[in-house]
Amino acid sequence: MKNFGEKLMRGVFFVCALASIFAVVMICIFLFANGIPAIREIGALDFLTGTKWKPGNDIYGILPMIVGSIYITAGAILIGVPVGLLTAVFMAFYCPKNAYRLLKPCTELLAGIPSIVYGFFGMIVIVPAVREAAALFGADISGSSILSASILLGVMILPTIIGVAESALRAVPQNYYEGAVAMGATHERAVFSVMLPAAKSGVLASIVLGVGRAIGETMAVVMVAGNQPRLTGNVLKGIRTLTANIVQEMGYATGLHREALIATGCVLFVFILLINLTFSVLKRRKDA
Repeated sequence: MKNFGEKLMRGVFFVCALASIFAVVMICIFLFANGIPAIREIGALDFLTGTKWKPGNDIYGILPMIVGSIYITAGAILIGVPVGLLTAVFMAFYCPKNAYRLLKPCTELLAGIPSIVYGFFGMIVIVPAVREAAALFGADISGSSILSASILLGVMILPTIIGVAESALRAVPQNYYEGAVAMGATHERAVFSVMLPAAKSGVLASIVLGVGRAIGETMAVVMVAGNQPRLTGNVLKGIRTLTANIVQEMGYATGLHREALIATGCVLFVFILLINLTFSVLKRRKDA
């Protein structure tokens, strides 16, 4: 009976693993089967490098949305990664136990807040704050901008980065720290020169997961980014991302317009694959 139970559970685990692989394969088939014909009809170069998105005229250029996604994701990384990593270090090595009992549930609660609530927070708090701050320097803007979306996404990726990075730091053997202190290192030096580098794989994983959350976010970005499909380098102006482009127009799109939106999803999917591939390459190089 014991051998039978082990074989049964092994089969259950195998089926679950196959189900995950099957789901990924089906998503890939759906996206590329519907998206590639649209890219072929529009023209890959025109689709990827076109600067105008006018479905009414059958003009589908997603370069402004690609650049918008990159801008907002990069801004979220600049804001969220340093804060998240330093918070994880504090919680793992500096935080008093009484404060940890309060701080840990708060960071976990951030992960459970719906995106639409973050969007409302951005509209009511962040957008007016950016507008008023810009007014101090004589700029008359609406506040819905790249900067507002970057700040909001920087907050949204914090729980992912903090949770994964803290777990990675706590997984480092304690004798690493004790050895560094025994050799004369201060507490800060032992933490930042020994413990943090030893947890680099987990820290990189936290950053990659945060980037994935940022680039794939939709509702919150729609509410604060301005949703204007244009090329701009001004962080105080509005812009549209790939995800926002899909969610805003998919409800009424038909024909080539609908297929172009699915093709936009293909581009987004490729972005996520490239991010994960980059992480894998960096991990292998550092482990080598």
